[in-house]
Amino acid sequence: MTPLEPLILRRIATTGPLSLAEYMAECLLHPEHGYYTTHEPFGTAGDFTTAPEISQMFGELLGLSLAQYWLDLGRPAPFTLAEIGPGRGTLMADVLRATARVPGFHAAAQVVLIEASPALRARQRATLGQHPVTWANSAADLPQAPLFLLANEFFDALPIRQFTRDAAGWRETMVTARDGRLAFALSAPAPLALLDHRLADTRPGDVVEVCPAAAPIIAEIAARIAAHGGTALVVDYGGWQSRGDTLQALQDHAYADPLADPGAADLTAHVDFQALAHAAAPCPVSALTPQGLLLERLGIAARSAALAQRLTGTALASHLSATHRLTDPSEMGTLFKALALHAPGTPPPPGFAAGQT
Repeated sequence: MTPLEPLILRRIATTGPLSLAEYMAECLLHPEHGYYTTHEPFGTAGDFTTAPEISQMFGELLGLSLAQYWLDLGRPAPFTLAEIGPGRGTLMADVLRATARVPGFHAAAQVVLIEASPALRARQRATLGQHPVTWANSAADLPQAPLFLLANEFFDALPIRQFTRDAAGWRETMVTARDGRLAFALSAPAPLALLDHRLADTRPGDVVEVCPAAAPIIAEIAARIAAHGGTALVVDYGGWQSRGDTLQALQDHAYADPLADPGAADLTAHVDFQALAHAAAPCPVSALTPQGLLLERLGIAARSAALAQRLTGTALASHLSATHRLTDPSEMGTLFKALALHAPGTPPPPGFAAGQT
């Protein structure tokens, strides 16, 4: 039993079962025993590896897409170059390196990392060296200026609520206590206005997940893009519309029971990109694009070949394996999707096709 589990059991005994959103928030964000407080989640020594940690090509290609779009929009200056959920700073470091030779891009950019954790801010500072960086606690703190933002594997970590369709309404997945341990249970069925729009495309037994925190965040980002121009590139695993139980726990790079070790495993759920698109209005969004296809459109084949020319032996094998992992449908190529927000009256950024909400 982890140190956090008896605290959650005591809370349930006092106030009743927790929603999944409440449980995830305790597990991830508890100030003393939460996952992000006690663990180094990223990389081979952590519990999962994100695309920027797999290969520098991911950040390079996304960065050059942003830089080309900045050029296409007439080189607005100054502008905000931002990342939300920047982890160790690897993605932004690759973006800055790849765009260093784009005339005027760095001079016009104010780099902002949206990160509340002091420990991760220190790690990001070390990764980015002496490059000027400003930190913000939330998207609401972003400047009112043209915005070019990256969000890679950010929305999947936000707490969700989960509902099962019932003939009499919806039953919410709750976390309760059974025989002294945590267990899942379903609430009594009830109508739910929040999911009225899903009655037409679901049947009894279907599971739908809702992320309450996502809409306000994407709305803050979209407000700046609608007012001042720019784009936001969201890359995550999920689909256009939520359907099915996608809650998962990752521990030591393997799937685990979400209730077994609260605070010791990372908890995530698939992203509902349709909900993000609706919350981004009035900004239009691109067509939802598989990660592999996006990287192919941005030139990963040529970039991979160029890097391969300088490598041999195990380094070459590792590089080719990373390219395969990022793009192949059996790896991250189709599981991960990308969505671009852009200002009304402007096209989507390079690599994306026009879409609809």
